[in-house]
Amino acid sequence: MDFKDYTLTFASTNYQKIIDMKKTHLIISSLLIIVLAVASLSCQNGSKKDQQEEIVIYSGNWAETIAMTKVTELALEDVGIPTKMILIEPGPIYASLAKGDGDIFLESWLPQTHAEYWDKYGDQLDKAGISFDYASTGLVVPEYVDINSITELNENKKKFNGRIIGIGSGAGIHKDTEKAIEKYNLDYQQITSSGPAMMATLKKAFTQKEWAVVTGWKPHHKWAMYDLKYLEDPKDVYPTEKAYIITRKGFTKEKPGFKEFLGNFYLEEEVLADLMMTFEEMDDEDKAAQKWYSANKELLRSWMPEEWKK
Repeated sequence: MDFKDYTLTFASTNYQKIIDMKKTHLIISSLLIIVLAVASLSCQNGSKKDQQEEIVIYSGNWAETIAMTKVTELALEDVGIPTKMILIEPGPIYASLAKGDGDIFLESWLPQTHAEYWDKYGDQLDKAGISFDYASTGLVVPEYVDINSITELNENKKKFNGRIIGIGSGAGIHKDTEKAIEKYNLDYQQITSSGPAMMATLKKAFTQKEWAVVTGWKPHHKWAMYDLKYLEDPKDVYPTEKAYIITRKGFTKEKPGFKEFLGNFYLEEEVLADLMMTFEEMDDEDKAAQKWYSANKELLRSWMPEEWKK
């Protein structure tokens, strides 16, 4: 081979290498484009999936939980996410979420009030956010009652008829009150009733200027309606807690839009008080929810991912 032939062969070989390299780069670029397109499509499909499957939100029979759940249901349905609210006791709520039968519960009181349920089911559930963080419980009396501590209850048993008006036996505050009766050696009986029965007791007490003691908690609209106070709790039976949003295991991974929505979800104290008073002032809960949602729609939408609003 002479120099001319060698030069031509060398040039031809290098030219072929350049062509091969360009082909390789083209293939890699094409693959990257495909990967990015699939990822984008996957995100879009995930967002669409969020809005296609029915979401089950559990609610306990408490005024603030019902109100929060009903307006959340309206907000989700407003952006095309079919939603169903199921009203049951707290024990079954935790058990059902742990089994994957439902999706969300907006008011898990921790670390104490719902500790029994969290200890049993917590490893099968996820915390997704905090609906409010100013929760408290205790024994509540009218402000005009001239005692200030649980330690003073026994010496005033006759004035209270020896009764503490409670709510459902499945509620954490019911169990804490049984502990309080034991710890303070109270000669009282806790009357198991309901939220409405507790409110009826307060209404009668204020109307007739009677003494009454009930199991109470914040947030609740009774604090806006009546002049009330907690009895001091020197033995620290009743906790101050946070209301966590909990979900079935893996829910926000399956539906990433809910990770943002539930993570942003938070009701300031005055906002929740306004919500609860709207419900208290109207006989129809569904109409109350619609009225409050219409006035506060932008707040709930601000918690949502942009994909849901399109």
